[in-house]
Formats: sequence, structure tokens, C-alpha cells
Amino acid sequence: MKNIFIAILTLIVTLGVSYGQSYKVIVNKSNGITSISKSDLSDLFMKKDTKFSNGNRAVPVDQKGNSDVRNSFSTGVHDKSIAAIKSYWQQSVFQGKATPPVEKSSDQEVIAYVASNPGAIGYVSSSTNTSSVKEVDVN
Repeated sequence: MKNIFIAILTLIVTLGVSYGQSYKVIVNKSNGITSISKSDLSDLFMKKDTKFSNGNRAVPVDQKGNSDVRNSFSTGVHDKSIAAIKSYWQQSVFQGKATPPVEKSSDQEVIAYVASNPGAIGYVSSSTNTSSVKEVDVN
């Protein structure tokens, strides 16, 4: 019985960690938006839309490579793996449609970019201090 309890508890903890949002979406402090839908967020990062709901130009910034936060963001917002997103961008570039968002190597670089670009939108690890930018609720 004890082994079953431990197995169930382990499963609950694992599922909670897997489905918990481990990223924060951030924008420049001058940006008027306070919340964004996952669908609109995905459209901005996939450049299917280039403006925020308030009409201002959006400049998405991604995290580089296979970072944990990029994986969490890609699966949580796009419902796709990083590999699928990279494939999308390879096809898009090849077809001359669009180029992928600029990539930064760390949470701190994303924050610096967003803080210095009024239209920028990015994401960082949920434990990151974001006092120099504004967090946006994702619904």
C-alpha cells in the first residue's frame, strides 16, 4: 500500500511540475497591455500578427536553443516542440515569408532587450526578477 501511495504522489508532483507555467511573459514598461491570450501570444511569436491588441508594433524575442524556458514556452503557448518551431521558421525563411524572432542567450539578455525596446515582448524563467520590465498575464 505504501508503494502505491508513493507512486501516486510521485505522479501528482510530476504532473504538477510538467503542466505548471515555468515562464513569465514580459513587455517594456511603456507598453499598455496587461494581459494576452495564448493564441494572440503565439501569433505574435510566429509573426502571424505584428501588432499588439492596442495597435502598437510587436517585436518578439525568443530564448536561444533548447533552454528549459524555451521548451516550456513553446509547448505551453504554441503546443509544439522547439524542433517543430524551428522547422516552421526554416520553411518560412526559405519561402521568403518572414524571419524568426531575434534570439537571446539568457533571461538577463531578454530583459535588457525588452527594457530597451518599447515594442518588445519576451519570456523569462518564472523565478527571474523582472522589476525593470512589465509582466503580462497570459490567459
